[in-house]
Amino acid sequence: ADQKQENPIELLVLSACTTAVGDSRAALGLAGIAVRGGARSTLASLWTADDLATTELMTRFYKKLATGQVTKAEALRQAQQELLQSEAFNHPYYWSAFILLGNWL
Repeated sequence: ADQKQENPIELLVLSACTTAVGDSRAALGLAGIAVRGGARSTLASLWTADDLATTELMTRFYKKLATGQVTKAEALRQAQQELLQSEAFNHPYYWSAFILLGNWL
């Protein structure tokens, strides 16, 4: 049996820097390879991210997602919105590096 279909990875989070940046072999980098390889969704970054801001974003994202009340895309949007409203991380550099590929639900 195809394990990719039996036990798909629901969400793969690549919180390291530039995990959604690719080249001619993989346009969306490691994140794109993960989705093509069977991960339903991948959260990855487009540029070098600030460690503290990434920690804040991921903590907020996971808390929102764990409620079961929002989709992955909405959890990310809300976490980004909270950083945008904070004084320390309101510049887009801090909150907009991460994108969600694949299934947003």
